[in-house]
Amino acid sequence: MPENDTRTPTTAPANTPAPTPPAPAALATDPSTAPAPARAGGPETAPTPARVGVPGAAPTPAGGVTPAPATGPGVGPVGAVAASAPARAGGPDPRPGYRAVFAVREFRFVFAAHLFSLLGVVVSELALTVLVYDLTGSPLLSSLTFALGFLPYLVGGTLLAGLTDRLPPRRILVVCDLVCAGCVAVMVVPATPVAVLLVLRCAIAVVSPVFNGTRMATLADILGEGDLFVLGRSLLRIVSQSALLTGFAAGGVLLTVVPPRGALAVTTATFLASALLLRLGTARRPARAGGGASGLAGTRAVLRNRRVRALMLMFWVPPLFAVVPEALAAPYADEIGVSTAALGLLMCALPVGTIAGELFAGSFLSAATRSRIVLPLAVAGVLPYLLYGPRPGVALAAVALFLAGATGAYTLGLDAWFVAAVPEEQRGRAMTLMTAGMMTVQGVGMAGAGIAAEFAPVHTVVAGTGVLGTLCLLAAAAELRATERRDGADRHMTSR
Repeated sequence: MPENDTRTPTTAPANTPAPTPPAPAALATDPSTAPAPARAGGPETAPTPARVGVPGAAPTPAGGVTPAPATGPGVGPVGAVAASAPARAGGPDPRPGYRAVFAVREFRFVFAAHLFSLLGVVVSELALTVLVYDLTGSPLLSSLTFALGFLPYLVGGTLLAGLTDRLPPRRILVVCDLVCAGCVAVMVVPATPVAVLLVLRCAIAVVSPVFNGTRMATLADILGEGDLFVLGRSLLRIVSQSALLTGFAAGGVLLTVVPPRGALAVTTATFLASALLLRLGTARRPARAGGGASGLAGTRAVLRNRRVRALMLMFWVPPLFAVVPEALAAPYADEIGVSTAALGLLMCALPVGTIAGELFAGSFLSAATRSRIVLPLAVAGVLPYLLYGPRPGVALAAVALFLAGATGAYTLGLDAWFVAAVPEEQRGRAMTLMTAGMMTVQGVGMAGAGIAAEFAPVHTVVAGTGVLGTLCLLAAAAELRATERRDGADRHMTSR
């Protein structure tokens, strides 16, 4: 399943809408240790392999890394002890870095499963849109195949979010991958009508937010609530953003070798590989909460927490506006009269900037620094779009998109705030809602951009997005600040 804490690609080859990558999701982030063994005699024991040489980790007697505490009845919540080990006098730099994340065995399996799942999503999206167009000759139906990836996120994220806390997380992850594999396998059958293909596309999109929210919550169990969680989430986002640069190329090459249904058969294998990696490589953990409200009532229970609401807004508002220049990249290239190669540069600039910003923040900034820059970077996220005002050429427009992407480094600090603010028993549901909301607002942003471009020049729409988006982000930042001041004793309890 994709990591949806990322921005969604919006331009594809002719009659081939772009795939929906994960991530955003986040998705949105990053941290440090493997879970310790669960309660004595309990069935849920997370492997705790000895690891040597992890930067910033306090050594255990065996020379490994100090494990994160387990969760469950009788055990304190994850993060009761900081996930990233404290600095020691005369010791190495306390910042763990990306290598420390890969030192955690469970994360390596999650990361590998993410690669397989993401490959399946990218190729299946591309192959399915080509298949629908081949069968119908209709650009509308081919485009609808892509558009159907958005609305089901809202449905799955609200109605099914409660499953993430009511069922064991590993079971959810494996079942979601198997559901996707089954749906794609039915698509491969030659007799499958177009209407069924679209229904199966919706089914995959419905389970995607459940998968992504569960995986995000599980990362906190695997890596702890500290810096390694932030870095782990960052790595998954970087992979997802990289898919924007390489996904079309890989899928296009595959489609030159095999027909669309053959490409779909390949993606069935990638989903099965992801399920196998998650089943064999991650520990069995109990459900976080056995009861609680379900459906919309459970969603309202999460959103009653004022700080969680404010944090979700800070995840949702930036991508709402950030997707506008990508959604209008093709019309803008036509407006200024540039080639297809120039259009490709415009499409690459934003994800390249995002990857660069994430890598820099994760590699060179401390957790405290990443926390300090959250609001400044978030508020400034769409200001570079003002450079579109004078209708710039490709070079300046690409610079604006690169700068806007680089500000996405704010998500590393925001991830740490979010996992600290959400009660552990609601973590899966809250993270599912967050990732579902990020995908939904991107669809809304794309639609709004297209409508606005019907009445105004593209460069004016993008520049106006910079103004309107900044005002909305200032309001969201002010609300988030208010949750910090409202209750100094316990800023997580700001629901009144």
